[in-house]
Amino acid sequence: MSSNLFSQSMRILLVDDNPNNLKVLSEAIQGYGWKALIAIDGESAIEQVEYAAPDLIVLDVMMPGGIDGFETCRRLKTNSTTQNIPVIFMTALSDSIDKVKGLEIGAVDYITKPFQQEEVIARLKLHLKISHLTHTLEQRVQERTIELTQSLQQLQNTQIQLIQSEKMSTLGQLVAGIGHEINNPIGFISGNCAYIEEYMQDLLRLVNLQQQKLPDLDPEIEELLEEIDLDYLSEDLPKILGSMQQGINRLIDISSSLRTFARMDIASKVEFKITEGINSTLMLLKHRLKDQGTRPKIEVITRYDDLPPIACYPGQLNQVFMNIIANAIDAFDDLEKNRLEQGITDHSSYIIEITALVDHQKQTVAICIADNALGMPPEVQSKVFEPSFTTKPVGKGTGLGLAISYQIIVDKHDGKIDCLSTFGKGTKFIITLPIEGSLN
Repeated sequence: MSSNLFSQSMRILLVDDNPNNLKVLSEAIQGYGWKALIAIDGESAIEQVEYAAPDLIVLDVMMPGGIDGFETCRRLKTNSTTQNIPVIFMTALSDSIDKVKGLEIGAVDYITKPFQQEEVIARLKLHLKISHLTHTLEQRVQERTIELTQSLQQLQNTQIQLIQSEKMSTLGQLVAGIGHEINNPIGFISGNCAYIEEYMQDLLRLVNLQQQKLPDLDPEIEELLEEIDLDYLSEDLPKILGSMQQGINRLIDISSSLRTFARMDIASKVEFKITEGINSTLMLLKHRLKDQGTRPKIEVITRYDDLPPIACYPGQLNQVFMNIIANAIDAFDDLEKNRLEQGITDHSSYIIEITALVDHQKQTVAICIADNALGMPPEVQSKVFEPSFTTKPVGKGTGLGLAISYQIIVDKHDGKIDCLSTFGKGTKFIITLPIEGSLN
């Protein structure tokens, strides 16, 4: 044990109503380089312990006044600020029952009167050493616990980064492959649709002209004309071609949205208009927003300022928008399920409202994604950004979506993401991002 342990900084409280005992013990303690504190009854001892904080207490069992040594020890051990101070009982009684009673209420040792100074000093040294080692061990355990907690947090963050990078890499490769596979046939079909419409108009003009020049038709031709209903065909065929063109345009939009959604710019930031990312995400989720039969259509209301481009990782921001909007849709599905189970048949409006506002003074943009679905109780809201926390059943969610979103916004973009929710009314996520930032 370090010699510093037995320095003058060590304070020992002596509690005894016998002046001679106090004098002998004080001299022995001071002669050893320790500081002796004195109390003559239990009440004053408790008061002195609270403000002087001694390192050890030598406590007489039999004392006059309101409380004896046993009660004094009991009160010290029930006080969180004094319960860890070692207490050694001092008594002239040799009854083992009294010794057991003292040890049961928290004393660490007994000194029997009349005492030998050498024995007292030896016992004090022993218990001061034990107390010192215990305190040191507790500190080391606490420090190690903090280190392990920090290491665990770093490990979780690293795991989230790896999962995020892997997801974005896989998604980017998938999108690149899909884009390559569908762009060529889309272009081919789109280009030929114009020729088909032109050829169709030519054929219909030919038929009309032939009917005008040759009004007396062969019976077999008349029969065929009735069978194919030429008038209906002439009216419906342009509509069919128009619908085909709309479908082609939809495929073009989806392909463009996929490329916008999963841009592989992980190495460095680029200038990007984030409303394009929001719109591409909504395009990809359009099928889930429609009327699902058991659940009515979810209306999406957007309100955008004229946002400037910001320095960011577009693919990662789009992943955040996808996580939050998809969670909102899941919440509406759960809400509808709950209503059906309760026999509620009337449907309120299901709304997701997305606003994107610019604050020129603070040089930030704020994206708010709000729904009027289930909302969250406080105990859930406080954990939404924790890794692996999820309220979804097994197989429906990993609990990493919002944890990854938090890391993308806070760590990757120096921004903020807040969740505001009222149980039974809805949830709102507010994302704040700096407009200007390093492109590295």
